[in-house]
Amino acid sequence: MSQKAVYIYAKWQVKEGKLDTVLDLMKEVAEKSSKEEGNLFYNLHQSQQDENTLILFEGYTDKDAVEIHRNSEYFKNLVLEKIVPLLESREVILMDKIL
Repeated sequence: MSQKAVYIYAKWQVKEGKLDTVLDLMKEVAEKSSKEEGNLFYNLHQSQQDENTLILFEGYTDKDAVEIHRNSEYFKNLVLEKIVPLLESREVILMDKIL
């Protein structure tokens, strides 16, 4: 049984004064994520209205690829341990493409 692609939308609200640190860490996260087997794309966007609002849009071949990403050492170290403490809030939505 083939699994369908999974898309992730994440909205991060970065704490005041922490944006440069988060963006520096995200360079490594984006580079490593993009190289993962099963990664379709990894995009980081910034709000035009509020520079501290970041939007991640990621694509993976299937649910297994998402789990490999989330369980990687660099994800745990960089995102969970270093970036998440610098965020006011973090919303993550897993999506299926319908159109």
